[in-house]
Amino acid sequence: MEGIYAIWQRDVIKFFRDKARLFGSFAMPFMFLILFGSGMSGALSSMIGGNTAGPLADFDFVEFMFPGIIGLTVFNTAIFSALSVVQDKEFGYMREILVSPMSRVSIAIGKVLGGSTVAVIQGLMMLVFVPFIGVSINFFMVLKLIPVMFLVAFAISSIGLLIASSLKTSQGFQMVVQILIFPMLFLSGAMFPLNGMPAWMDVIVKINPLTYSVDMFKKIILQPEQMAPALREAMGLDLTIFDHVITFSQEIIVVLIISVIFVTLATIKFSKSEG
Repeated sequence: MEGIYAIWQRDVIKFFRDKARLFGSFAMPFMFLILFGSGMSGALSSMIGGNTAGPLADFDFVEFMFPGIIGLTVFNTAIFSALSVVQDKEFGYMREILVSPMSRVSIAIGKVLGGSTVAVIQGLMMLVFVPFIGVSINFFMVLKLIPVMFLVAFAISSIGLLIASSLKTSQGFQMVVQILIFPMLFLSGAMFPLNGMPAWMDVIVKINPLTYSVDMFKKIILQPEQMAPALREAMGLDLTIFDHVITFSQEIIVVLIISVIFVTLATIKFSKSEG
């Protein structure tokens, strides 16, 4: 346990000491919310044409995007946290850790927990946007968000560690992760509703771990059960598989299974990797 704590503590301290990283974590979410979100809100207003009837009349695109922005932040931070593994290999630090009495399993678990903790912190930092976008969030929602964020971050950090254990350079890691990020992000419902998609694309959406993660954030923040059915359908908040609406509890189970699978694979791969 001491080894796991030491690795976790190192990653968390590095995060708080990196002021540029702290500041930069707001840049992309701000761009998406203000530029993309506001632009799409204007486009929707033009489509409605001043007509206040229908589900689109209450469709606030910035509000719709906010849970997706939290998902984007948690996802980005969690998967890129594994970049430190590759950097430690390049600078020889990882070799020093691997020859220590600390087990490789402890190192891998510590890395995943460190990345997950930092991702949760950065996800919670996105709540500073709440007063400016009209989203209503209370203390109990935040309490519910924290364990869900951690579960999602744990799964994604495990995927990142699995990738990092297979690569030797930072450039290679960043290239592979960038190829993964954008398809997973845009096919998760974070940026736009998952309505009317082609059948082949819908299959990809349903096997995308980020789809269930983003949908959990939406269920907590947007409270779809309190919306009119037409508006809920317009926002694509009824995620279904074979006409079965996926519940919040089932999404927790899906992400939990993904976490167990990938943390196991990542630990095995990291244990066999060379520093």
